[in-house]
Amino acid sequence: MPSLGRLHLITDTRPGRDPLAVLRAALPVAGAELVVQVRVTDDATDREAYELACRVVEACRPYGASCLVNDRLHVALAVGAAGGHVGADDLPVSAARRVLGPQAVLGATAREPAGARAAVDAGASYLGVGPCHATTTKPGLPDPIGPEGVRAVAEAVRVPVIAIGGVTAASVPALRAAGAYGVAVVGALSAAADPAYATAELMRELTC
Repeated sequence: MPSLGRLHLITDTRPGRDPLAVLRAALPVAGAELVVQVRVTDDATDREAYELACRVVEACRPYGASCLVNDRLHVALAVGAAGGHVGADDLPVSAARRVLGPQAVLGATAREPAGARAAVDAGASYLGVGPCHATTTKPGLPDPIGPEGVRAVAEAVRVPVIAIGGVTAASVPALRAAGAYGVAVVGALSAAADPAYATAELMRELTC
C-alpha cells in the first residue's frame, strides 16, 4: 500500500467553489503529505467525477501527492487513483476491498471503536473519524465526537486515523494528542482567503 499523507483535502464542488484552484495552492506547500479525496455532490454525473479526478491525478503526480476517490470506486479505477474512501451508505468495506484490489488505499468512515475494528477487519487501510467538531460542509451528520471520540477509535485500531469535521489549524494539536495520524479538511482550505497560507498553517501543526 502507498504511504499515507497526513493532510487530506476533500474537494469542495459546491457552487462558487473552485477545487482545482485550491489544490494548485496546496500542492506546492504540502507536497507528498497531501492526499486529495475527490468528492462530488450526489447529483454530479460519473463523467463529471471522472473528469475532475483525472485532473486531480495529473496535478498530484509531480508532487508525489495521492488521489483517492470517495464513494465512486469505478471512477477511482478508471483514473488510476491510489484508492478510494467509502462512507456508511456506500459499498461495504469488504466489497470495496474486492473492487479496488489488495494493494490500493482504502479508507472507511468510523466514529466508535467497534465499528472501527470491523472496518479494519474488512480491509480498511485507514479510517476517517468524526465529525470531530460541528461543520456545515456536509448536511445530516451525527453529533460531533470531539478529541475524546477520536482517542477512543485510535486506541482501538492499528491503522492511521484521519480526524474529520470542522477541523482547523487551531484544533489540530488536540486531535494529534488524541492519536490522530492526520486530518481531513474541506472548508479550512476551500473557504480560505489564502489557501496556500492555510495549508502551511495546517502542515505546521501536523508536523511539529
